[in-house]
Amino acid sequence: MRKSLQPSMLALFALTLSAALGAQDRPTLGVAEFDNHVGGLYWWNSGVGHDLSDMLTNELAATNAFTIVERANLEPVLREQDLAQAGRVDPGTAAQVGELTGAQYLVQGTVSAYEESKSTGGGIGFRGIRVGGKKDEAYIAVDLRVVDTTTGQVAYTRTVEARAGGRGFDVGAYRGGWSGNLSQYEATPAGKAIRAILVEITDYLECAMVTQGSCMAEFDAKEDQRREGLRDAVKLD
Repeated sequence: MRKSLQPSMLALFALTLSAALGAQDRPTLGVAEFDNHVGGLYWWNSGVGHDLSDMLTNELAATNAFTIVERANLEPVLREQDLAQAGRVDPGTAAQVGELTGAQYLVQGTVSAYEESKSTGGGIGFRGIRVGGKKDEAYIAVDLRVVDTTTGQVAYTRTVEARAGGRGFDVGAYRGGWSGNLSQYEATPAGKAIRAILVEITDYLECAMVTQGSCMAEFDAKEDQRREGLRDAVKLD
């Protein structure tokens, strides 16, 4: 007569099966190098696009909501696709991102706006020492696109915004690590705005692609507010 499985073994098997099924249900993402469409950014250089990709990858992985494909696995395929788009590779033999990397979706981000301001007025003075009154603020916007690698169609698109002040930033805590060229700006308004935008992108993708449902109401309201602000900024004679 065969022995039945012990309860502890059954529980371990159930947990392993649940984890495996959960991993299969997660969207598989790759994060491409960020682009910059804003001229004169003091914190942007040739390596920052890679750094932002790495930082967003870390932040997305920390949610446990996605399966992440490392950027190192994406870049050779993306370079080959660039050659195909330039007409230097036969389209019939061009590499397919989804097939070669395992990424179901490719996340692409472009910095489309950045502003920074300082205010040193106000505060309280005593015997030549002034306390308070100084406030550094930064604003950043990223045009986000999520491309379905099997069809080439844009599955999700959104302009994501974030603001940071001298006392911190107005969205959740950043869970990833600082990378390369950007590490020197970690404590600056630019660094705080970058952390804020990465959190906001991550929260949006988790909501739109995984959680769905009622959480989208908050992001839709932000999008409506952003569009309304653009309308107000346009002056028609």
